[in-house]
Amino acid sequence: MSRVALEDRLPAEAVPRLRAWDLTRIQLAVVGVGALLAASFWVLRPFLPAVVWATMIVVATWSTMRAVQARLWGRRSLAVAVMTLAMLAILAVPLTLATLAVIERADDVVEWSRSVLSRPLPPLPEWIAGLPLVGKKIAAEWAKVAGAPSQELAARLAPHVRDIARWLIAQAGSIAALLFQFLLTVAIAAILYARGEIAAGGVLVFAQRLAGSHGVRVVYLSAGAIRAVALGIVVTALVQAAVGGIGLAMTGVPHPVLLTCIMVMLGIAQIGPAPVLVGAVIWLYASEQPFWGTVMLGWSLVTGTLDNILRPILIRKGADLPLLLIIAGVIGGLLAFGLVGLFIGPVVLAVAYTLLVAWVNAEDPPPA
Repeated sequence: MSRVALEDRLPAEAVPRLRAWDLTRIQLAVVGVGALLAASFWVLRPFLPAVVWATMIVVATWSTMRAVQARLWGRRSLAVAVMTLAMLAILAVPLTLATLAVIERADDVVEWSRSVLSRPLPPLPEWIAGLPLVGKKIAAEWAKVAGAPSQELAARLAPHVRDIARWLIAQAGSIAALLFQFLLTVAIAAILYARGEIAAGGVLVFAQRLAGSHGVRVVYLSAGAIRAVALGIVVTALVQAAVGGIGLAMTGVPHPVLLTCIMVMLGIAQIGPAPVLVGAVIWLYASEQPFWGTVMLGWSLVTGTLDNILRPILIRKGADLPLLLIIAGVIGGLLAFGLVGLFIGPVVLAVAYTLLVAWVNAEDPPPA
């Protein structure tokens, strides 16, 4: 029996009580659903970082998985196995090797830093001092550092070097928890690869139910934003680190593989490879290798400018969104949510931008 028919059958004085009872039921239902969602979130909270990372990885590499599946006779299980092994090789193995290298080389880094600080800095090449706008400032700062006594400079920087080494060791000490998160991410990503169409269909149905056609468009734009970040940020970081690593190996800088891994992490964190490359240039000049130091300086300038060329092209290829919106989402998301904010920030801004544009461009209904 419908509510209207029930109200027609009830006495007039009973209708307000029925409506009050409906309001109470609705309030209790909302509270119950909210409590259920909060409890579910609390239970699943330890798995949320792995779920978020796995979702980002699967969305960004879904086309790659489909291409692998097409080459493996259309077998989804074989494609999932290949993608899972590739993730293990790309994520877990380099992370383990880099962490072990940091632990083993922590004392060497401290000793090397002390030896570099104890050496006098060579004179700066004249062509650098002649650079427009920045040449005089670089020469003045170089002369200031070179003129300071090496013992005084070493005494000032040695505590900071020790603090950095201790921090690296402390961070490396959490390798077990980090590897567990990586393995959990790989496992969830494998499940999403195997059931990707079902998961995507559920998300689209929920978006359609929630906001109609605008909700479906928001889902597609979110996927495009994730792919844009994966292309523009991650690929650019990998390319810059590879080019910088070639320069390090070519000029004879020690531990080029470890420094290349560090440049990858700095590039993803939007810091760039500049700290590693500048340190390599200083080390070459301090080691009385001015020729290779100059070569490394030119190589560093080329490597540092690659992101200005690659990133806009790859981001525009990945999503039909304003470039400034993506960059602001990457930087703001990184500051707000950490490394995973690289993907969350652009998605949030893309959703807000899409809804705002749809609301602004919506036409008012014609007058009666």
